[in-house]
Amino acid sequence: MTKEQGERLEEILNLQEKIVSLWLEYWKDYSHIGTGQFWVIILILIVPLVTIYFKIDRTKVFHIGFYGFNIHTWFTYSDAIAMRTGYVYYPFQAIPIMPVNFALDASLVPVTFMLVYQWCINNDKNVFLYGILTSAFFSFLFKPVMVAWDLIQLDNGMNYFYLFLNYLAILIMAITITKVFIYLKHHPRNK
Repeated sequence: MTKEQGERLEEILNLQEKIVSLWLEYWKDYSHIGTGQFWVIILILIVPLVTIYFKIDRTKVFHIGFYGFNIHTWFTYSDAIAMRTGYVYYPFQAIPIMPVNFALDASLVPVTFMLVYQWCINNDKNVFLYGILTSAFFSFLFKPVMVAWDLIQLDNGMNYFYLFLNYLAILIMAITITKVFIYLKHHPRNK
């Protein structure tokens, strides 16, 4: 590493440390456990996890869990990119040092998609069609409510239609990756 590169990296790391400190101070002042929004976010985190524990089809738990983990992973990546580039902000957080909204990315969104997926595969319904409907629900109904309650802010031209496109991209990736792994499970290589 060149001296100039090392200095630049050091500058970035120092700024990153300062930003984490600022987020912690902001959380203590505006997003702490004494605020109603904090408890709404905690409910968004806990209720879906409790629900999936009781509702998941345990005969297909790894299949459905793998699909949900795909949704979680891709949604977390896209959310982190949107936050880092200034398109989406979460003024209230359960965990202030996370670069994303942990309650949405790790609980509500993946669990909702898992339950829809489970219902589709158990009732021979079109996963993609119902995934589109779920994406529309989150993009055009749920996110506007979150905006109205100041739980999310959209900036730099981000809008609900772009959020919908993001959900569709994640849906397509999750379905495709899950299908590939199911195919590989049923078509092992001969050794």
